[in-house]
Parts: sequence; structure tokens; C-alpha cells
Amino acid sequence: MRWFKINIFAAITATLVITVAGAAELRVYANVDTSKDIYAGEQFNLQIIIDGYDQPGQVDLTPLSAYNPRSAGGGNTSQTSISIINGRTTTNAVRRYVMNYTLTAGQAGTIRIPALAVTVDGKSYKTNPVELNVAQPGTTDQLELETTLSQQQCYEGQAVVLTVKFYVYANVGDYQFDIPALTNDAFYVEDRDATKQYKVNRRNKEAILLTFSKVLIPKQAGDYDLGASSVSADVAVGRARSRNSFDDFFQNNVQYKRFAVSAQPLKLSVLPLPQQDKPAWFYGLVGQYTISAAAAPTKASVGDPITLTIKIGGNYLKPVQWPELEKIAGLSENFKMPSQKSSPTVENGFKIFTQTIRPANDKVTEIPSIPLAYFDADKGQYVIAKTDPIKLEVSPTKILTTADVEGRDFTPAGKEVEAVKKGISANYESPDCLQNVRFSLASAITSLGYLVGWATPLLLLVTSVWAKALVHTTPEQVARKRRRNAANRAVSRLKGIPPAQLQNHCELIAEAMKQYIGERFDKVAGSLTADDCMQTIIDRTGDSASANRYKDIVSRCDAGRYAPMQQQLDSTTIDEVVRLIRVIEKESKI
Repeated sequence: MRWFKINIFAAITATLVITVAGAAELRVYANVDTSKDIYAGEQFNLQIIIDGYDQPGQVDLTPLSAYNPRSAGGGNTSQTSISIINGRTTTNAVRRYVMNYTLTAGQAGTIRIPALAVTVDGKSYKTNPVELNVAQPGTTDQLELETTLSQQQCYEGQAVVLTVKFYVYANVGDYQFDIPALTNDAFYVEDRDATKQYKVNRRNKEAILLTFSKVLIPKQAGDYDLGASSVSADVAVGRARSRNSFDDFFQNNVQYKRFAVSAQPLKLSVLPLPQQDKPAWFYGLVGQYTISAAAAPTKASVGDPITLTIKIGGNYLKPVQWPELEKIAGLSENFKMPSQKSSPTVENGFKIFTQTIRPANDKVTEIPSIPLAYFDADKGQYVIAKTDPIKLEVSPTKILTTADVEGRDFTPAGKEVEAVKKGISANYESPDCLQNVRFSLASAITSLGYLVGWATPLLLLVTSVWAKALVHTTPEQVARKRRRNAANRAVSRLKGIPPAQLQNHCELIAEAMKQYIGERFDKVAGSLTADDCMQTIIDRTGDSASANRYKDIVSRCDAGRYAPMQQQLDSTTIDEVVRLIRVIEKESKI
């Protein structure tokens, strides 16, 4: 009896421990990683952490408007651990959700992020204020930035191309652009050219040129100061000898320092569109455009489908809209058009619209001209381009009679099969053509056709069950196998890189290292950065030395994509990465 009471007491105590651990008080706080310097004009990450809850909250970002806040996603980072001490089992459940926001630092100095209001599960909470120092990057002649506009004056709605050229004369690591024009609410911003990289000779020196273009479309008239664009980058300033924690020898490590350069400020004058002579068809196109149309077939009967294809060409096609066919005189009255429209396509500098139309009567002789109104910025006037009319031949619809279906030469046939030259006619008459097709279970079992019909599905079912039993797998088993083999796959990729390609293909090493972290720790490899790899290794192994060295190599390889001639990669780099993977594998758990 005493033993029974003692066990009841122990069970109640364990239950209370579990309950208290799982019912922790909900707490909301803010955090900024200050382990790395934050520089003026650059982006940094603000975390809103909710302890005691595993769902996102609603954050009032109004106090952060000066830092241009943008959501960077979030995730449930809850964890559960079980410990057994002296036979007593304790379960510790930590519920946590982390929301990430990207902020842009202003001028150098100490800034204070105020307390933010966060609503969680219908209740309001306040975060702690966060103070951080914003450093001013140095200046150097090893970087150069140029920004240009395709024109200094334009009309409202006219596309202007902003071109950015970044010249690099040294080995650089991470870099960030700050281009005020791209965050100005007075413009629509569209992509034009992807980032391109070239080797060039500038100022009698070899340099790497990174260039890209964006399209700016002013929303309204006015004079705009677009400010001075800038770029900050980690520039290699030398090498330091440091003890490697995994080997008994020394190796050289690149030392980086943050520098920034600015381009000349840009200004743009935007003129209003004239109201005089504005055509009714005008909906905002500015530039120079062409329009043409084609139809097939051009000979049809009333109600037959005709495919109408409209091609619009111009210097900027994104704002081009569907032509309003239903408002064109002679088109809406004489043709039937569906209300649904297919999505246009862009091919070879043309935006192509396709519509099916059907002649409503046989009086139709043509598809009328289709207008396109736009403002020609070079001429300073409105222009209406039109397609050429398309000639049609429309015939009345023929009504089919019974005679048309059976055939003009139809005559009753006898019992013998009679070939009919035209139309459809019966070949048999009288009960002689009837056959008894009553279903019989005995005939179904013995008939070869029925046997194949019911036996085949049964055989497939038995075969699939047998195959499933032999190779039974679950998503969890697949994930465990992927994690278990991640190291071997990464080592094979790394050792498979030819030595001759190490200097010019740094991305091969970085890709293999990120792929290992992704497969080993269930991450998306394509979105991992050097910092993500470091943080994941620390979280899973607690080995900050290995994590930092892993991050350094990934950063060097990423930087090598833009300045390959400055990187010193050889087979020892591969060997070091392999050793790091072995250490991480040993210190983490499958």
C-alpha cells in the first residue's frame, strides 16, 4: 500500500513538472544580431520573437517607417526535449515563433528601434526597444559606381531606363547597393536587364564590371531629386596568419574591411501630358507603338470560328492592354465575341493577343480597323495607329435535311448487305439481324474476354500489394536516408571538381557546401547564405569555430563569382571543407 502511494505521488509530481514546463508565460521581444557591424545605408535583420506560442502575431510597423521595413518571412522554431534523471522523466517543451523583418540603416551613429506593439492570439504585447550602432564605411579607390538615366526629361508615364555600373578593382566579399530611385513611391519600377558581369580594362587596370538596368515610370509630373546611389562592400585589405583548430599547421586568411562609394546624384524632370487633342482610345501609353492584325480563315460560313490575332510592338510592352474590340463600330455588331479573353503572350518584341470571333450574318465583308492610341514623346503629340481592314468571304449557313444525312440515292435495301455510296443507310431489316446477348454468369466465367477483364485488375492489385510490402518507405524514412547520406554526397561532389576548375568555378564549392547543409539539416539549399550555414551549424552542433570557418569558405567562394582572379583556391581548400563536413557530421545527430 505504501509503495502504491509513493508511485501515485511520483506520477503527480512528474505531471506537474511537465505541465509547468509547457505552460510558460507568453513573452514577446525584439532582437538584432550585432555580432557583425551594421553600416549606414545597408540592410539588417530585426527579429520579433514570440516565446510560448507557435503562430505568428500581427506587428504594428508604423514606428519603423524611417527604416523602410520589409517582411523577410518567419517560422516555427518550437522544440521538445526529454531528460531522465534518477529514473524521473521530465519533458521540456519550448514553443517559439520568430518573425523576421529587413530594415535599412540610416546615417552613422547610435539608433534606437522603439518598442513595437504585437498582437498575439487576440492579446496585445510590447517588445523591448533595441539600440544599435551604425558604422560609417571607409572610402577607397578600389571601387567605383556609376548611375545614368536614359534621359533627363520625360513625360508622365514615359519609361526611363536607369543603368547601374559597379567597377571592382580588388578582391571583394559581400556587397550591398543603396539606390534611392528604386524605393521612390513616385515611380513604378520594373526589371529590364539581369545583372551581368564582365572583365574590363579601366583606368589602365583590370577590373570586374557588374551592371544591371531598371525601368522607372513616373506616376505624375514634377521635378524629382533621385539622390545619390551608393554601394558598400567588404574589400580584402591583407592576410593574417591564424591557428587552424583542426590542423597543426598555419594557413593564410583574408582580412576584409568595409568600404563604400557613391555615384553622382540624379535628377529627373517629368512633364505633364497635354490635355488638348487627347483621343478617346488613349489609356496611358507613352512612347512609340505599332499594331497589326491577321485572321484565319478568311472564307467562312455564318457562325464559323475565325481566329483574330493582334500584334502590338513598342519599346515597352508591359502597360499594353487588350484592345477594346467590343467598342469598335462594325465589329461588335457583325461578330459574336466571347466575354472571356486569353492572356497575351510576348514574342520577338511584340505583345500578341488572340481572340475567336464568329460572323453573325452573311453581309459581313471585312474585319474593320482596330485602333491603338499613344502619346509620341519625340513628336510631343498623340498618335492613333490602326490595323488594315481584313477582307472576308462569309457564306450563309447550310441547313442539313434527312436526305442530306441518308444520301440522295437512298433506296430501301433487301436482306443482303448493300453498299451505299452516299450518306447513311440501314443494311439489314427483319428479326433475322437480332442476336441473343443475354448475360450468363457461366459464360462470363468461361469466356476468355470476361476472364481477362476480371482477372487482370485482381492480378495488378496482388502484384502492387506484394511490391509495396517489399519496398515500403515513408516520407520520414526518405528524409532520414537523405540526411544520412548528405555527407558522402557532398564529399563526392567536392572531390569530383577537377583541380583546373577550382580557380574559375568557385560556385561549385559553394554549391556543394550549401547542398550539404540543406540535405543534412532539412533546409532549402538554394536560399542558404553563408550566415545561414554558420547559424545552422551552431544550432545543431554548438561548434562556433567550425561554423565560422565554414561561413568564411562559403563567403570566399560566393565572392569568387565576381572576382575570381583574386581568389586563391586549390586542393587544400577541398580537403579543409571535407574535414569540416566530417567534424560537423560527428558532432551532430542523425
